[in-house]
Amino acid sequence: MSVARPIPSETLETLAGPAFEVLRAAPAGAPPPTALVFASPHSGEVYPPDMVEAARLPVETLRASEDAFVDRIIAGAPALGASVILARLARAYVDLNREPWELDPSMFDEALPDYAQGRTARVAAGLGAIPRVAGEGRPIYARKLTFAEARDRIELAHRPYHDALDRQLAAARAAHGAAILIDWHSMPAAAARGIRGRGGSCDIVLGDRFGAACSPKLTGLVERELEGMGYRVARNAPYAGGYTTEHYGRPAKRTHALQIEINRALYMDEDTREPTEGLAKLTADAETLTRALAGMDVGELK
Repeated sequence: MSVARPIPSETLETLAGPAFEVLRAAPAGAPPPTALVFASPHSGEVYPPDMVEAARLPVETLRASEDAFVDRIIAGAPALGASVILARLARAYVDLNREPWELDPSMFDEALPDYAQGRTARVAAGLGAIPRVAGEGRPIYARKLTFAEARDRIELAHRPYHDALDRQLAAARAAHGAAILIDWHSMPAAAARGIRGRGGSCDIVLGDRFGAACSPKLTGLVERELEGMGYRVARNAPYAGGYTTEHYGRPAKRTHALQIEINRALYMDEDTREPTEGLAKLTADAETLTRALAGMDVGELK
Protein backbone atom coordinates (compact mmCIF):
# COMPACT_ATOMS: atom_id res chain seq x y z
CA MET A 1 0.00 0.00 0.00
CA SER A 2 1.46 3.38 -0.95
CA VAL A 3 0.95 6.41 1.25
CA ALA A 4 1.53 10.10 0.81
CA ARG A 5 4.41 11.86 2.47
CA PRO A 6 3.58 13.29 5.93
CA ILE A 7 1.92 16.67 5.82
CA PRO A 8 2.17 19.02 8.84
CA SER A 9 -1.16 20.42 9.88
CA GLU A 10 -3.02 22.02 12.75
CA THR A 11 0.09 23.36 14.49
CA LEU A 12 -1.30 25.46 17.34
CA GLU A 13 0.88 28.49 18.06
CA THR A 14 0.90 30.12 21.49
CA LEU A 15 3.02 32.95 22.85
CA ALA A 16 5.51 30.30 23.98
CA GLY A 17 5.59 28.50 20.63
CA PRO A 18 3.61 25.53 19.31
CA ALA A 19 1.40 23.78 21.88
CA PHE A 20 1.17 20.67 19.70
CA GLU A 21 1.56 19.52 16.13
CA VAL A 22 -0.47 17.12 14.02
CA LEU A 23 1.18 15.20 11.19
CA ARG A 24 -1.02 13.43 8.69
CA ALA A 25 -0.20 10.91 5.98
CA ALA A 26 -2.68 12.50 3.57
CA PRO A 27 -3.71 16.06 2.72
CA ALA A 28 -6.48 17.77 4.64
CA GLY A 29 -9.83 16.49 3.44
CA ALA A 30 -8.43 13.24 2.05
CA PRO A 31 -9.25 10.02 3.90
CA PRO A 32 -6.42 8.66 6.07
CA PRO A 33 -4.73 5.64 4.49
CA THR A 34 -4.93 3.55 7.67
CA ALA A 35 -6.99 3.44 10.87
CA LEU A 36 -3.93 4.36 12.96
CA VAL A 37 -3.62 7.45 15.13
CA PHE A 38 -0.47 7.84 17.26
CA ALA A 39 -0.16 10.32 20.13
CA SER A 40 2.74 11.52 22.27
CA PRO A 41 1.32 13.81 24.98
CA HIS A 42 4.45 14.01 27.17
CA SER A 43 7.35 14.59 24.77
CA GLY A 44 7.02 18.39 24.73
CA GLU A 45 9.99 20.42 25.89
CA VAL A 46 8.75 24.02 25.74
CA TYR A 47 8.58 25.78 29.14
CA PRO A 48 6.70 29.08 28.83
CA PRO A 49 8.15 32.11 30.65
CA ASP A 50 5.18 32.43 33.02
CA MET A 51 5.89 28.93 34.36
CA VAL A 52 9.63 29.48 34.66
CA GLU A 53 9.04 32.68 36.62
CA ALA A 54 6.63 30.98 39.04
CA ALA A 55 8.67 27.78 39.51
CA ARG A 56 11.06 26.99 42.33
CA LEU A 57 12.67 24.20 40.32
CA PRO A 58 15.03 24.83 37.38
CA VAL A 59 13.99 23.70 33.93
CA GLU A 60 16.69 21.00 33.92
CA THR A 61 14.98 19.37 36.92
CA LEU A 62 11.54 19.72 35.36
CA ARG A 63 12.77 17.99 32.21
CA ALA A 64 12.94 14.68 34.10
CA SER A 65 9.14 14.56 33.64
CA GLU A 66 9.40 14.56 29.85
CA ASP A 67 8.96 11.44 27.76
CA ALA A 68 12.19 12.37 26.05
CA PHE A 69 12.68 11.37 22.40
CA VAL A 70 9.32 9.58 22.13
CA ASP A 71 8.38 12.00 19.35
CA ARG A 72 11.52 10.89 17.49
CA ILE A 73 10.74 7.21 18.05
CA ILE A 74 7.43 7.57 16.21
CA ALA A 75 8.61 10.14 13.68
CA GLY A 76 8.38 7.66 10.81
CA ALA A 77 4.75 6.77 11.45
CA PRO A 78 3.11 9.32 9.10
CA ALA A 79 5.02 7.92 6.12
CA LEU A 80 3.59 4.51 7.05
CA GLY A 81 0.00 5.77 7.11
CA ALA A 82 -0.54 6.83 10.73
CA SER A 83 -1.75 10.25 11.80
CA VAL A 84 0.46 11.56 14.61
CA ILE A 85 -0.19 14.22 17.25
CA LEU A 86 2.79 15.49 19.23
CA ALA A 87 2.79 17.73 22.30
CA ARG A 88 5.28 20.61 22.18
CA LEU A 89 4.49 22.28 25.52
CA ALA A 90 6.08 20.50 28.46
CA ARG A 91 4.11 18.03 30.54
CA ALA A 92 5.06 19.94 33.70
CA TYR A 93 3.25 22.98 32.27
CA VAL A 94 0.05 21.16 31.29
CA ASP A 95 -0.46 17.40 31.26
CA LEU A 96 -2.48 16.38 28.22
CA ASN A 97 -2.96 12.86 29.55
CA ARG A 98 -5.23 14.02 32.36
CA GLU A 99 -8.89 14.97 32.64
CA PRO A 100 -8.88 18.71 31.81
CA TRP A 101 -10.09 19.97 35.17
CA GLU A 102 -8.19 17.46 37.30
CA LEU A 103 -6.68 20.12 39.59
CA ASP A 104 -5.12 20.08 43.07
CA PRO A 105 -6.93 22.65 45.28
CA SER A 106 -3.82 23.12 47.43
CA MET A 107 -1.98 24.69 44.47
CA PHE A 108 -4.32 27.65 44.13
CA ASP A 109 -4.89 30.89 45.99
CA GLU A 110 -8.67 30.65 45.63
CA ALA A 111 -11.45 28.08 45.71
CA LEU A 112 -11.78 26.09 42.51
CA PRO A 113 -15.09 25.87 40.61
CA ASP A 114 -17.41 22.97 41.36
CA TYR A 115 -16.53 21.20 38.12
CA ALA A 116 -12.86 20.82 39.12
CA GLN A 117 -11.88 17.23 39.91
CA GLY A 118 -9.77 17.65 43.05
CA ARG A 119 -10.00 14.22 44.64
CA THR A 120 -8.58 11.82 42.07
CA ALA A 121 -5.65 9.49 42.70
CA ARG A 122 -3.58 11.43 40.18
CA VAL A 123 -4.25 14.71 41.97
CA ALA A 124 -3.34 13.10 45.28
CA ALA A 125 0.01 12.11 43.75
CA GLY A 126 0.60 15.68 42.62
CA LEU A 127 0.13 14.80 38.96
CA GLY A 128 -3.06 16.52 37.86
CA ALA A 129 -3.62 18.46 34.64
CA ILE A 130 -1.41 21.17 36.16
CA PRO A 131 1.19 19.07 37.98
CA ARG A 132 2.17 20.04 41.51
CA VAL A 133 5.37 18.00 41.67
CA ALA A 134 8.18 16.87 39.42
CA GLY A 135 11.58 15.23 39.73
CA GLU A 136 11.15 12.70 42.54
CA GLY A 137 8.16 14.45 44.07
CA ARG A 138 9.59 17.94 44.53
CA PRO A 139 7.09 20.83 44.45
CA ILE A 140 7.28 22.77 41.21
CA TYR A 141 6.03 26.20 42.26
CA ALA A 142 7.31 28.86 44.62
CA ARG A 143 3.86 30.46 44.93
CA LYS A 144 0.19 29.66 44.66
CA LEU A 145 -1.27 29.78 41.18
CA THR A 146 -4.50 31.52 40.23
CA PHE A 147 -7.32 29.56 38.67
CA ALA A 148 -7.08 31.90 35.68
CA GLU A 149 -3.56 30.58 35.02
CA ALA A 150 -4.80 26.99 35.04
CA ARG A 151 -7.82 27.86 32.88
CA ASP A 152 -5.60 29.54 30.29
CA ARG A 153 -3.37 26.46 30.02
CA ILE A 154 -6.37 24.18 29.61
CA GLU A 155 -8.08 26.39 27.04
CA LEU A 156 -4.93 27.19 25.05
CA ALA A 157 -3.41 23.71 24.94
CA HIS A 158 -5.36 20.85 26.52
CA ARG A 159 -8.72 21.44 24.89
CA PRO A 160 -7.36 22.09 21.36
CA TYR A 161 -5.07 19.05 21.59
CA HIS A 162 -7.97 16.75 22.38
CA ASP A 163 -10.19 18.41 19.79
CA ALA A 164 -7.51 17.67 17.19
CA LEU A 165 -7.05 14.10 18.43
CA ASP A 166 -10.80 13.54 18.30
CA ARG A 167 -10.90 14.77 14.69
CA GLN A 168 -8.16 12.34 13.66
CA LEU A 169 -10.00 9.44 15.29
CA ALA A 170 -13.28 10.45 13.65
CA ALA A 171 -11.57 10.55 10.24
CA ALA A 172 -10.12 7.07 10.80
CA ARG A 173 -13.53 5.67 11.78
CA ALA A 174 -15.19 7.26 8.76
CA ALA A 175 -12.60 5.87 6.36
CA HIS A 176 -11.98 2.43 7.88
CA GLY A 177 -14.92 1.60 10.12
CA ALA A 178 -12.78 1.81 13.27
CA ALA A 179 -9.89 3.78 14.75
CA ILE A 180 -6.78 2.45 16.50
CA LEU A 181 -5.18 4.92 18.93
CA ILE A 182 -1.69 4.17 20.24
CA ASP A 183 -0.67 6.51 23.08
CA TRP A 184 3.14 6.48 23.35
CA HIS A 185 5.01 7.11 26.61
CA SER A 186 8.28 6.35 28.37
CA MET A 187 9.06 5.34 31.94
CA PRO A 188 12.16 5.84 34.11
CA ALA A 189 14.49 2.87 34.26
CA ALA A 190 14.06 2.79 38.05
CA ALA A 191 10.32 2.24 37.63
CA ALA A 192 10.88 -0.43 34.99
CA ARG A 193 13.19 -2.41 37.28
CA GLY A 194 10.28 -3.06 39.60
CA ILE A 195 8.17 -4.58 36.82
CA ARG A 196 8.61 -8.15 35.69
CA GLY A 197 8.18 -9.00 32.05
CA ARG A 198 8.61 -12.45 30.59
CA GLY A 199 12.19 -13.46 31.34
CA GLY A 200 13.28 -10.51 33.48
CA SER A 201 12.81 -6.83 34.26
CA CYS A 202 10.46 -5.03 31.93
CA ASP A 203 11.25 -3.18 28.70
CA ILE A 204 7.72 -2.19 27.68
CA VAL A 205 4.34 -2.04 29.45
CA LEU A 206 1.11 -2.27 27.45
CA GLY A 207 -1.90 -0.59 29.05
CA ASP A 208 -5.37 -1.42 27.79
CA ARG A 209 -7.30 -0.65 30.97
CA PHE A 210 -7.35 -4.39 31.74
CA GLY A 211 -9.04 -5.16 28.45
CA ALA A 212 -11.65 -2.39 28.55
CA ALA A 213 -10.00 0.05 26.14
CA CYS A 214 -9.40 -2.14 23.10
CA SER A 215 -9.93 -5.52 21.56
CA PRO A 216 -7.67 -8.21 23.05
CA LYS A 217 -6.58 -8.90 19.47
CA LEU A 218 -4.90 -5.49 19.33
CA THR A 219 -3.04 -5.94 22.61
CA GLY A 220 -2.10 -9.45 21.61
CA LEU A 221 -0.72 -8.39 18.24
CA VAL A 222 1.41 -5.62 19.76
CA GLU A 223 2.69 -7.95 22.48
CA ARG A 224 3.64 -10.65 19.98
CA GLU A 225 5.40 -8.21 17.68
CA LEU A 226 7.42 -6.68 20.50
CA GLU A 227 8.33 -9.99 22.06
CA GLY A 228 9.37 -11.23 18.64
CA MET A 229 11.84 -8.32 18.52
CA GLY A 230 13.29 -9.42 21.85
CA TYR A 231 11.54 -7.01 24.24
CA ARG A 232 10.28 -8.09 27.66
CA VAL A 233 6.66 -7.00 27.81
CA ALA A 234 4.22 -6.62 30.72
CA ARG A 235 0.56 -5.68 30.76
CA ASN A 236 -1.30 -3.07 32.81
CA ALA A 237 0.94 -2.99 35.89
CA PRO A 238 1.72 -0.39 36.97
CA TYR A 239 0.60 1.49 33.84
CA ALA A 240 -2.88 0.48 32.73
CA GLY A 241 -3.41 3.60 30.63
CA GLY A 242 -4.12 7.21 31.55
CA TYR A 243 -6.86 9.64 30.64
CA THR A 244 -6.30 9.29 26.89
CA THR A 245 -6.62 5.51 26.90
CA GLU A 246 -9.58 5.55 29.27
CA HIS A 247 -11.42 8.40 27.56
CA TYR A 248 -11.05 7.29 23.94
CA GLY A 249 -10.87 3.53 24.34
CA ARG A 250 -14.44 2.55 23.46
CA PRO A 251 -14.38 -0.70 21.47
CA ALA A 252 -18.19 -0.75 21.27
CA LYS A 253 -17.99 2.66 19.56
CA ARG A 254 -15.28 1.52 17.15
CA THR A 255 -12.29 3.18 18.83
CA HIS A 256 -9.55 0.98 20.27
CA ALA A 257 -6.90 2.62 22.48
CA LEU A 258 -3.66 1.13 23.78
CA GLN A 259 -0.92 2.80 25.82
CA ILE A 260 2.72 1.85 25.26
CA GLU A 261 5.30 2.66 28.00
CA ILE A 262 8.96 2.29 27.00
CA ASN A 263 11.85 1.86 29.43
CA ARG A 264 14.09 4.91 28.89
CA ALA A 265 17.20 2.84 29.54
CA LEU A 266 16.61 1.26 26.14
CA TYR A 267 17.46 4.45 24.28
CA MET A 268 18.87 7.23 26.50
CA ASP A 269 21.17 8.11 29.38
CA GLU A 270 18.82 9.52 32.00
CA ASP A 271 21.60 11.43 33.78
CA THR A 272 22.90 13.30 30.74
CA ARG A 273 19.60 13.20 28.83
CA GLU A 274 21.52 12.15 25.74
CA PRO A 275 20.26 9.47 23.35
CA THR A 276 22.23 6.23 23.10
CA GLU A 277 22.72 3.89 20.17
CA GLY A 278 19.52 2.17 21.28
CA LEU A 279 17.44 5.05 19.93
CA ALA A 280 18.05 4.04 16.32
CA LYS A 281 17.12 0.41 17.01
CA LEU A 282 13.98 1.34 18.92
CA THR A 283 12.92 3.76 16.18
CA ALA A 284 13.35 1.05 13.55
CA ASP A 285 11.42 -1.42 15.70
CA ALA A 286 8.61 1.13 16.16
CA GLU A 287 8.36 1.37 12.38
CA THR A 288 8.18 -2.42 12.13
CA LEU A 289 5.37 -2.42 14.68
CA THR A 290 3.60 0.36 12.78
CA ARG A 291 3.68 -1.72 9.59
CA ALA A 292 2.16 -4.65 11.44
CA LEU A 293 -0.59 -2.45 12.86
CA ALA A 294 -1.26 -0.87 9.48
CA GLY A 295 -1.74 -4.35 8.05
CA MET A 296 -4.38 -5.35 10.60
CA ASP A 297 -7.86 -6.12 9.41
CA VAL A 298 -9.83 -3.71 11.60
CA GLY A 299 -12.91 -5.80 11.00
CA GLU A 300 -11.36 -8.46 13.24
CA LEU A 301 -11.39 -6.01 16.17
CA LYS A 302 -15.17 -6.10 16.56
